[in-house]
Amino acid sequence: MIVDDQQYDVIIIGTGAGGGTLVRKLAPTGKKILILERGEFLAKESSELEDIEVFKKEQYHAPDQWYDTNGEPFSPQTNYSVGGNTKVYSGALLRFRERDFEEVQHQNGVSPAWPLRYQDFEPYYSEAEQLYQVHGKAGDDPTEPPHSQDFPFPEVAHEPHVQQVCDILSKQGLNPAYLPLGLGDQGRTDSEDTGTTPATNQGDVTLKTGAKVVSLHTNPSGSEVKAVQAEIGGQAYLFLGHIVVLACGAINSAALLLRSQNEKHPNGLANGSGLVGRNLMKQQITVMVQLSASTLPGSYQRTAYVNDFYWGDDNFDYPMGHIQNGGGILQDVIFAESPPVFSGLAKVLPGFGLRQLATRSISWWLQTEDLPDPNNRVRLAGEKLHLDYEPNNFEAHDRLVYRWIDVLKAVESAAPSAFNRGTYPRSTMPISVVAHQCGTCRFGEDAATSVLDLHCRTHEIDNLYVVDSSFFPSNSSISPGLTVIANALRVGDHLVQRLG
Repeated sequence: MIVDDQQYDVIIIGTGAGGGTLVRKLAPTGKKILILERGEFLAKESSELEDIEVFKKEQYHAPDQWYDTNGEPFSPQTNYSVGGNTKVYSGALLRFRERDFEEVQHQNGVSPAWPLRYQDFEPYYSEAEQLYQVHGKAGDDPTEPPHSQDFPFPEVAHEPHVQQVCDILSKQGLNPAYLPLGLGDQGRTDSEDTGTTPATNQGDVTLKTGAKVVSLHTNPSGSEVKAVQAEIGGQAYLFLGHIVVLACGAINSAALLLRSQNEKHPNGLANGSGLVGRNLMKQQITVMVQLSASTLPGSYQRTAYVNDFYWGDDNFDYPMGHIQNGGGILQDVIFAESPPVFSGLAKVLPGFGLRQLATRSISWWLQTEDLPDPNNRVRLAGEKLHLDYEPNNFEAHDRLVYRWIDVLKAVESAAPSAFNRGTYPRSTMPISVVAHQCGTCRFGEDAATSVLDLHCRTHEIDNLYVVDSSFFPSNSSISPGLTVIANALRVGDHLVQRLG
């Protein structure tokens, strides 16, 4: 094993929304920072799907093999590269709603309150929107929380066919809104271009790619992490640091803590509560297709969302969820991995090729909060990583799906010449799609019921932090990206003070 001869002030593991943002925040301190990224650089154009051949490959799946509740293997759809999953996400950056931070009663259980509230995150949401160049418009969505600053850039205009749908929705009394989008000169803003690259250019920051972290080593008392063990090019390395930050994603951060068990932490690092890896959440997500009577662009930006059913409707007193336009299917990674949707389309429009199907389709994402369940967990069996996960909150999601079908039927009745009416192929995301994962190291004030404190430092290990979506005590129906970014900025302020 090779021991690196440098001592780092901070070691950050992972360069996604949490890690990439945090290093950008810390770089101006001048402290010596090491970033370890398992993947390599991903060409910018590789995150834009242009070739229909991508629908026949699993190029957006990780090389890992994980196992589901039944012990069946699968390849997870998660991205290992500089920038993490922000290299292949949609760029949608929404704030959680104020009630998302409070206890919320659902039909099948309770979404617990966070130990902090919306107002604690609000300044960091504004900072995140400035940093990631979010384009948006406040005021159209009644669920939109208050902003101390307006969006830094104006909203992105809808494509004509999306604008037509939004106009009809408005006439029906709904409130279609412009989706907040992180967009820069080169397209979607991501944590490579916004976080890691500027940080390496302005501070004493070292980035090592192809570095798979396999274990964390503590001092004899187990109170501090002293070294990070990684594999680079088939060689084992030890890196020494004063502060260690995990930003590997909720599943992999929990797995790393569990793999790092030692005499003082026999059940995994920071796992005195037994909650490391538990309460895994990833939302119920259904992708639905609305068929157009005319040819549409196969690649365009998603721009619209509807939250009229976020907290329920007149016939259902519980939250249902969030709906957003999916944009051009040839630009959507999830669709690239969802043959069931296209199987349904092929039956509706026999004789059409994949490209023809893609350019006759308007896609919609329907997202419903799943509730924390300690039995939904990341678990290790030897070297095998298991996701013991059973979805919940079914009726709320089913109601959202069928409520949206009713809405689309009304839209098509109002514009009968614009749509092929009557069928809505759809697919619910399988276990392999681990988008929006969160909750495996929840934060809180009580060490008996949480893994992290309010600064996202582990209760049991003084110099170990987690800044990905692991810290969520509950999920929401909204994409977690902006909240992860905002929290990394919040933790960054704490670390700046701690580093002096």
